[in-house]
Amino acid sequence: MSEFVKIAFGPLSPPKGGTYVVFVGGDFKASPRVAEFLGAAAARLEAAAKTVRFQGKYLTSLDILEPAGVEAARLLVVGVAPGKDGKPFDFPTLGGFVFGKLGAAKKVEIAFEAPSGEWDAAAAADFALGLRLRAYRFDAYKTVKKNGEDIDDSPVSATVAVGDPAAARAAAAARNAVAEGVELARGLINEPPNVLYPESFAERAAGLETDGVEVEVLDEKEMAKLGMNALLGVGQGSKRGSRLVVMRWRGAKAKRGKPLAFVGKGVCFDSGGVSIKPGAGMEEMKGDMAGAACVVGLMRALALRKAKVDAVGVVGLVENMPDGGAIRPSDILKSMSGRTIEIVNTDAEGRLVLADALWYVHDRIKPRLMVDLATLTGAIMTALGQERAGLFANDDELAARLSAAGDATGETVWRMPLGAAYDKMIDSKVADVKNAAGRNAGAITAAQFLKRFVADTPWAHLDVAGVAMNAPANEINQSWGSGWGVRLLDRFIAEHYER
Repeated sequence: MSEFVKIAFGPLSPPKGGTYVVFVGGDFKASPRVAEFLGAAAARLEAAAKTVRFQGKYLTSLDILEPAGVEAARLLVVGVAPGKDGKPFDFPTLGGFVFGKLGAAKKVEIAFEAPSGEWDAAAAADFALGLRLRAYRFDAYKTVKKNGEDIDDSPVSATVAVGDPAAARAAAAARNAVAEGVELARGLINEPPNVLYPESFAERAAGLETDGVEVEVLDEKEMAKLGMNALLGVGQGSKRGSRLVVMRWRGAKAKRGKPLAFVGKGVCFDSGGVSIKPGAGMEEMKGDMAGAACVVGLMRALALRKAKVDAVGVVGLVENMPDGGAIRPSDILKSMSGRTIEIVNTDAEGRLVLADALWYVHDRIKPRLMVDLATLTGAIMTALGQERAGLFANDDELAARLSAAGDATGETVWRMPLGAAYDKMIDSKVADVKNAAGRNAGAITAAQFLKRFVADTPWAHLDVAGVAMNAPANEINQSWGSGWGVRLLDRFIAEHYER
């Protein structure tokens, strides 16, 4: 359950105090039933709208305090008139927008009915998901209140009033599971690195056992026996021990099928190692484990909604620090696959972690497919900004399904190329491959590096550097760590792999 907002579904009814939210179109009119609840106030809406030039456009609002004739301290009128672009109505975004307009309100009733008729139970559940995602905040370490004043941190009590509350509650169950996964991922990304490091991250992932997920944690000795020298090489400059966490959700009815696999880069702090990063902005490198956070959040979402699929989540957890034992440019590491890697730049470390994690999944788990998520390159932001993640794949159907899930959830991706010419750029003169190829095509050559460690397994790589941390705020996320990818991958699984 969210600690920031408590959402209930109830029947449509007149306001009973607090904040009452209604929806209007371009004619400033609410649905006939809601207009009846508003009584004389409904007739005054048009005059009030004209006064402030409120036109009822989608994601606009009109705030009326102490409305005459209505038992509410506040009437929040939200515009939902369709735009000219013809885009489908986005109910999670609408829910986030409404929550963003509530301010200090603690008791809210939302008359969830379209101006022209009813919205269905699925729409109500999506709207409630948006409310919850927007409500999230990370303030666990704030001890001084703003301006020295006490702030009411109690959750907002929001009732979404609909035509069929039971159907809305049923539809919301799966969305609540996904919200739990997103919130878990956001919390992990937002934690400071002195609190969340490989060992403590692994302990939090092990907490999924209470949800029915099987969790195995490999320590450095166990990884060394497997030959995971690329992953271990990244962490050897840190006093924190590295970990590999394997999470299994067994929800499929048929027990003989291959699982889906999801792999996350978990660099809990990235100083750049010996190739140290500039000091400006280095604090953001606590979020270099956002891919791993997404995988953990996804596994929780699947478990909580009892997804009918077998899925495995694997996260490689390290710190990249520059002490006297750290790897150096020109070192050569032998990976679990047997391939040797020339280290050109110790700040190209995430691909080393993923090289061993991906090969482990391919070799030991033998999945139906695998998708990795990583804040892998700044180059992907040069190419795509912070609006989309970069998608690389060796399988067209897998890429198409991920793209469609991204469009459906708003966690959009853009497919980037792979090819022999890019692959040649990471050939090494002294080893099988080098871990960096310079500035040109930086995101692509990083993906080409990963491709060498997946063999013939259908695979996709999501470079989430621009969207998973410090991404632009939007209607459903105001958090530094966005939890990006949990909703996309949950949708991807639900639409194509559950039976």
